[in-house]
Order: sequence, then structure tokens, then C-alpha cells
Amino acid sequence: MTTLSPENRATLESQAIELPSWAFGNSGTRFRVFPTPGTARDPFEKIADAAEVNRVTALSPTVALHIPWDKVDDFSVLRRHAEDLGVQLGTVNSNTFQDEDYKFGALTHEDDRIRRKAIDHHLECIDVMDQTGSRDLKIWLAEGSNYPGQADLRARQDRLHDSLTEIYARLSDEQRLVLEYKFFEPAFYHTDVPDWGTSYVQVSALGEKALVCLDTGHHAPGTNIEFIVMQLLRLGKLGSFDFNSRFYADDDLIVGAADPFQLFRILVEVIRGGGLNSPDVAFMLDQCHNIEAKIPGQIRSVLNVQEMTARALLLDREALAAAQSANDVLAANAIFMDAFQTDVRPALAEWRESRGLPADPMAAYLASGYQQHIEADRVGGTQASWGA
Repeated sequence: MTTLSPENRATLESQAIELPSWAFGNSGTRFRVFPTPGTARDPFEKIADAAEVNRVTALSPTVALHIPWDKVDDFSVLRRHAEDLGVQLGTVNSNTFQDEDYKFGALTHEDDRIRRKAIDHHLECIDVMDQTGSRDLKIWLAEGSNYPGQADLRARQDRLHDSLTEIYARLSDEQRLVLEYKFFEPAFYHTDVPDWGTSYVQVSALGEKALVCLDTGHHAPGTNIEFIVMQLLRLGKLGSFDFNSRFYADDDLIVGAADPFQLFRILVEVIRGGGLNSPDVAFMLDQCHNIEAKIPGQIRSVLNVQEMTARALLLDREALAAAQSANDVLAANAIFMDAFQTDVRPALAEWRESRGLPADPMAAYLASGYQQHIEADRVGGTQASWGA
């Protein structure tokens, strides 16, 4: 059986993957949102569910919030609730894609009133960060145009820069702005932040506290995502990941479900670039569980990341470097594939037990009775969903 070295065990023990609050609400397709028994009805119940994932995995000590979906009267109370459950509040995500005013843009809009509204929303998000102790403000913009000639592409970039500049100026010395990109959807002709290069250009103009967020589902088919990871780490501008899987577009499926080898390759570059367990790079899930149970879906997700991290740590980098230097193509590829094809699951199970964790976190959750408890307890009220 493959064993984990003490060094690799220590590295894995420090791994942390932030959970998204919205993963614990109802979601679905563009045609239907599917309700499930026991779904969280408010941010307090979402955090309780996230804490259950951390209890059986010790992999998810923070929970990301989405504003206004997770607005509460007093965020200090929500913060204490999280801490009482053994987790912290993490990234604050803004939302400028569910308001009628933002039909033709938000931070890029031609109308000063609408652009002011969008900027003020982000300043409100920073107010939330001040109360929760959150470090990162994550911005994803559903902005662009559907038809050639519809919009002045350059003017929209200029307005985006102006808007981001004002938001950035409000950050404290300990806070950061991370700008996500997405190559299409919901705009189809052009998107205002469609790729890592545009995000990089915009955040570089702001300053050191502005970085790029890479969502693994936000790329065209065939894109070499690990190359982008390498480049952003090399430039010191990779601020965060949103892990998920895609088959066609932004499918937000369980990370590693579509292409485990891709996840492995990404993590190889993360380790190579010094991004693993770096305080400068935040790892987070961004997934919606449409047909599968939500808490087990999140457990499976963080375990998938952990497993591929363990495999990537087994890569014999000295032998790989020698093969690369000799231009021995087949040897280099064989060394790479040997690490990917190593079954680390028994070693991880043994290591978890040695730390007082369940060897099989999924089985431990299913046997805990937590799911039955929330299904019986959470009767009445309105279940959380997209936009709630």
C-alpha cells in the first residue's frame, strides 16, 4: 500500500477548502429549481450544514457568504454562530446579476445612477467583511452584450476600471479584491471580463491587494487551465480558486467529476508554483447540487481535492526534472502518470484515523443521523435557493 511521508502528511493536514453557503440551498437547471427535505432556510442553517462537512473531514474551516442571499440583521451574531460550530466566515461574494437595473450592466453601465448603485453594493459588502472578519471580496460580473454594435467595448472597460478603483480604495490594509472571469454567459457576443488576461489587466491597474479568481468551469473547451494557474502564480496574481467541474459550460458540478486528471494537473502546478497552503491563494468550492444530496455532495467534493492533492504530492519531481532536461518525452510522461494513477485512498483513510477522524467521512456522515435530524426539524419556512 502507498504510504504518505511525514512531510506530505503535514502538508495535507494544513489543507483548507472553503465551502460556499449557496451549496446548501436548493438549486437546479435553468428550467427548474428542485427542493429537497431538510434544506437550510437561512444563513445560520447553511453554516450549520457546512460545519458538519468540516466535522467529518477537517478540510473546510471557512464558509463563503453571498450578499444579499446571506444578509442578516447582525453579522457579528452570525460570526459567533459560525465560531461556536468550529468554522469561520470567509470570502464575501457580491451580486450584481439579479436586479432589474443591471439588465445592461452594473459596474460597466452607462447610467451613472445604476453604476453608483452597483458600486454602493460592493461598499456594503466590504462593510459586511468588516463585521465578519473576512479578507476577500470576490466580484463576478454578468455583464456584456449580445449583439455586435450594441455596446462600446472600450468605454465599458474604462467604466469598469473607474468602478473597481473606487471599490478598491475602500478596502482595509488586510482586505483584498479578487476578480473572477467567465468567457460567456449570460452575455453571448462579448463579456466584460471574459478571460484571465482581462482580469489580470484590471486588477494589476488597481494594486497589490487586487488579484485574479480562477473558476475551473469558466473556460472554453480545450483550454489548458493548468497553464493559466502556472502563469498567475508566476506573476503573483492568483488570489483564489473556485473549484467545480464542467462537461459543456459553467455546469458547477462536483470537482473532479468530469476530468479527475485535469484536477490533478492543476494541483501539480499549484504545488510547483508554491500555491498550496499559501496564505495568498484561497481554495473554495463553487458548486450547486441539483440532484444529489447537498452535504454529502460537499463532502465528496473536498475529498476529491484532497485525494488529487495527495497524488500530486507523490510526483517524483527530481526524476521528472531529469527526464525533462534530457527531453525524454516518454519517461517524463510515465513519471507524471505514475503519480496520477497511484491509489492513495487507503493511505488517506489510515491517516484520517490516526488524527481521530473517520476513515470514511461519507459513511460517518450518513451514520450520524444529521440528515434525518434536519429533515425532521426544518419543517416550515422558506428553503434557501437561488436569490434567497
